[in-house]
Amino acid sequence: MTIRLTLLCAAANAEREPRFADEPLDERAVRQTRAAAAALPPAGVQYTAPSQRCRGTAAALGLDATVDNALRDIDMGSWQGRTLDEIASSDTAAFTAWMTDPEQTPHGGESVAALCRRVTAWLHDLAAENGRVLAVVEQSVARAAVVSALSAPMSSFWRIDVPPLTAVQLTGRAGRWNLLLGGASAAADG
Repeated sequence: MTIRLTLLCAAANAEREPRFADEPLDERAVRQTRAAAAALPPAGVQYTAPSQRCRGTAAALGLDATVDNALRDIDMGSWQGRTLDEIASSDTAAFTAWMTDPEQTPHGGESVAALCRRVTAWLHDLAAENGRVLAVVEQSVARAAVVSALSAPMSSFWRIDVPPLTAVQLTGRAGRWNLLLGGASAAADG
């Protein structure tokens, strides 16, 4: 049987400068999520990452999603709570190493490579009898899933843009995944 997996990137709050942080959704993000709900394909199995952002997105969609720790965001270690600009300007060499070498963990957290391996294992463990699956995930998890599905080099992780409320669709059968382009779009205008 083929698995039809939709990974929905969590909604984002109206921030001036995004941070490596987890916060509850603001009212604007909840409205955008509710507007995006109609574009999502039906799913018999629903998961969500454990973050407040993902659980809030799932709740705004009216899902009764199972929290799955394997879908958690990349561990940013000592960089948690900071912006990309702050990190790039205060620790340029470490930031450059992290952005160019998927095995690097200058922040003491999780490497991009470790995240990609974790997400690949999650994809591998999805039961074929699940049929249609919807998972509300962090952007990093969606990127890692695309890298895995395409057997792309992990260095391509940073070349994949996945805006909030974007639906990434994958189909899987016999351990092989395909990226489906042109499927339902969950993006909603603010």
